Parts: sequence; C-alpha cells; structure tokens
Amino acid sequence: MGQDRGKYDFYIGLGLAISSSIFIGGSFILKKKGLLRLARKGSMRAGQGGHAYLKEWLWWAGLLSMGAGEAANFAAYAFAPATLVTPLGALSVLVSAVLSSYFLTERLNLHGKLGCLLSILGSTTMVIHAPQEEEISSLEHMAKKLVDPGFFVFATLVIIVALIFIFVVGPRHGQTNILVYITICSVIGALSVSCVKGLGIAIKEAIAGKSVARNPLAWILLLGLVACVSTQINYLNKALDIFNTSLVTPIYYVFFTTSVLTCSAILFKEWGHMGADDVIGTLSGFLTIIVGIFLLHAFKDISVSLASLAVSMRKDERAFPTANGMASHYDLLRNESTENMEDREMGLPSDSVSRRNGAMTSSLDH
Repeated sequence: MGQDRGKYDFYIGLGLAISSSIFIGGSFILKKKGLLRLARKGSMRAGQGGHAYLKEWLWWAGLLSMGAGEAANFAAYAFAPATLVTPLGALSVLVSAVLSSYFLTERLNLHGKLGCLLSILGSTTMVIHAPQEEEISSLEHMAKKLVDPGFFVFATLVIIVALIFIFVVGPRHGQTNILVYITICSVIGALSVSCVKGLGIAIKEAIAGKSVARNPLAWILLLGLVACVSTQINYLNKALDIFNTSLVTPIYYVFFTTSVLTCSAILFKEWGHMGADDVIGTLSGFLTIIVGIFLLHAFKDISVSLASLAVSMRKDERAFPTANGMASHYDLLRNESTENMEDREMGLPSDSVSRRNGAMTSSLDH
C-alpha cells in the first residue's frame, strides 16, 4: 500500500513539474506578444520606463500563467523528489523556444532543434531512473534531517561560500566574471529548494488536518525561503543585466541544478536506495539536458538549417578537388622554380643537380 501511494505521489509530482514548465514557458510568449502589441501601437516600451503593459490583457495572461507555473512547481516538490523536479525545469526553456518559433516568428535553427531533442531525451531518461519513493513524510522527520551532521556541514559551507562571494569576490570581480553572481544564486538556490520541500510537506500535513501553524519549523522554513529567494532574484538580475542572456541561462541551469542534486543527496538521501544503473541513468540524463540547453542558447543567433548545410557540403565537394589540384600544381611549380633560382645563384649547371632526392654534383667533383 505504501509503495502504491509512493508511486501515486511520484506521478502527481511529475505531472505538476511538466505542467509547471508548460505554464512558465508559455508565459514568456504571452508577455512578449503583449509587449509587441504595445510597441506597434506606439506606446512607451517597458525598457524605456513605460508601464503601458499594465493595460494589456496579454501581459496579464502571461503573468497569471507564470504564477500558475510557479505554484505547480512549488507543489511538485511536495510529491516528487527534488532530483526529478529541479532538472525538469529545463523544459520551460524548451517550451518557450518552440512556441516562439510559431507565435513570434523567431527562427529555431538546426542547433536549437537538436537542443530541444536532447533536452527531451535527457528529461525522459531522468524520469525513468529517478527515485520514485519519497524519503521524508512529515515535519518531524524533516527536523531530524536538518540537524543531521552531513547536512549541517553542507549548509554551513554554502553560507560561508555565499558570504565570501557577496562581500569579497563580488565587489572585485562581479562586473567582469560571469560565474560570480551565478555561483551566489546557485548555492543559495540549494537551500531555497530545501525550504520549498519542507513547506510542501507542511502544506500536505495541513490539508490532512494536522496543526502546522504551531510548529516553529514551518515558520523557519518560510523565512528561510523568503531570504533565499530574495538573494537569488537580486544577484540573478545583476548577472542578466551585465552579461548575455544566452550565456547566463545555461550556466545558471547547470550550477543551480548541480547544487540542488548535491543537496538532495545529502539531506533527503534520495540516492540512497538507487541502484548503480539508476544513478548512471540519472546523471546521463542530466548531462544530456545540459548539452541540449547549451545548443539551444549558445548558437541561437547562427542561421543554420539542414538545407543550408546540404548546400554548403555540395559547394565544399565541388571546390575541394579543384582547390587541391591547384594547390598541388602551384606547390610543384614553386619548388621547381626555387631550385632553379638556387642553381643560378650558385653558378651550377642545371643538369648537375638531381630533380628531387638525388645528391647534388658539380664539375668540382671531376
């Protein structure tokens, strides 16, 4: 009965995670459509300080879609392991890229299509191999996990690293090194996911009729979540303001997801009952998603398609033999002319010099 319940919760969490990606990915398209409509009307754009988008229903639809996606993502952590929910967040990028090619006439090149395919394959692999049973079922159990020596050391190191980057490394290198602000967001993000996980369990207990408001751990988790998310938003906005979005997005995804997977392995022990094949499958799926996200973002401004690739290959095939032959004849003529020039400069008769590999002879040998 417990195993059936665990699988039931797993599929609920999986459905919530996927629906979250669809809502969040679609929200970007709705907001963008609303902003483009305002631009065509001649309204002051948001980047110039205008707020006309507040009167555009498409923008509000995008905002509501974003809220629904974040709520679904929050709820997914209450049912499914963080090892599964967090990496599936990459699907929102995929959904946004695919929808933008249809509704915003933004071209999705060959690299982008391959990236989408790899992201889907990686996500499917992670779903197949992810742990399906929840390891923490109550706030009391969560409290015991939080005081575990392994997690206590991990959380202490995360806070120390974050403070060093905020007060020492950030002021010196934050404007020039893309990894500084992203590192702050990522390590703090691991703690924020832990808080979300705990609050999700608290909500489940509250729905079941248990008294949660009197439990101090629930309030501690709520305050911790507010502090962590505020820090993440602040430094992620700084990174996006300074550096190219096509670089920030994939790097942040890799760093953030790696931090969450590490935290889950230490706090929730989600990997404890996984076999070697499931561990390898989960890591392989994660790496596949990373490659897909990289292809989707890093080459999005390069116009490459199957048709242009085929034309380029045909041109290379036609040009290669000719170019190769010209080069070989040119090199032969150049070598022969160089040898003749050397012969003339040395005053040696041309018939006394071997053509390629023979030894040079002269009348002095006679």
